[in-house]
Amino acid sequence: MIQTMKATVATGYGSPEVLRLQEVKKPVPKANEVLVKVMTASATTADAMMRTGKPYIARLFVGLTKPKKAIPGTGFAGIVEQVGKGVTDFKIGDRVFGETAFGFSSNAEYLTISEKGVILPMPENLGFSEAANFCDGHLTSFNFLKEIAKVKPGQKVLINGASGALGTSAIQIAKYMGAQVTAVCSGRNSGFVRSLGADEVIDYQQKDFTKGKEKFDYIYDTIGKRSFLACKNILSEKGLYLSPVLKFPLLLQVIRTSLFGQKKAKFEATGANKEEKLRFLLKEALDIYIAGRLKTVIDRQFPLEKVAEAHRYIDAGHKKGNVVIVICS
Repeated sequence: MIQTMKATVATGYGSPEVLRLQEVKKPVPKANEVLVKVMTASATTADAMMRTGKPYIARLFVGLTKPKKAIPGTGFAGIVEQVGKGVTDFKIGDRVFGETAFGFSSNAEYLTISEKGVILPMPENLGFSEAANFCDGHLTSFNFLKEIAKVKPGQKVLINGASGALGTSAIQIAKYMGAQVTAVCSGRNSGFVRSLGADEVIDYQQKDFTKGKEKFDYIYDTIGKRSFLACKNILSEKGLYLSPVLKFPLLLQVIRTSLFGQKKAKFEATGANKEEKLRFLLKEALDIYIAGRLKTVIDRQFPLEKVAEAHRYIDAGHKKGNVVIVICS
């Protein structure tokens, strides 16, 4: 008898209304996989962008007319319910967290993942809601600031979109690395980002940060709202513009600056890295959490049957920190 589970399914590309709660086949772990009973999962800005099928270039990887992986979500936290016969790293009952990257499928009651994938045991002091979003905000920002930028003590980092999931992580990680941090967000969130460690705050509703006179070694545009060209004048002599949001103009600037000029534009899809590298980076980010220097900011939590509502909230653009999907309370 085929066992089923509840899952959010994207019936196509479009508005949040394409997301439907359905009964689907429960996955069965292969020899090298674990079956995870998902307690909580992430709903992110990246998920919302993928749902729209834009930018269109992304469809070359995730499906031309509709998503190849119909169940959205990448971050998860849960309990190992079953292990494949070849699994040695995990056992039934283990609390685990991680991300499925381009495998998606975390907005469901169960998922399978390779034991060598991006999955780690959960520390005792890490809750399911915090853990579900660990790989979105923390892992992505850690990759950009440590691996790509290689931020050093005393350097100046400007973070655009500082109150979002990536931004709240980036502030804490940049401060941990010894940087001077300028956060760009709305005025109502200025106190909040200062509490995370920001040295200076710019209210984008009152001031255009690209018109300032201060120079920055790195501009980390977590939301992809300002272009490299707009930011170029406030980059230091060998400054880097970094963004996880791929747009065609950015792609052109990445190519051009790789060949000409000292100021560079950089893009990377963190989830596209090899699983071994991502797992290593996740362990390093987890060490910062264990040291008490990194926390997950949770804005709102939605049940599985309201993933579409979670996406509508994300689309509104006022998210402060992370959105969590609670699947099993």
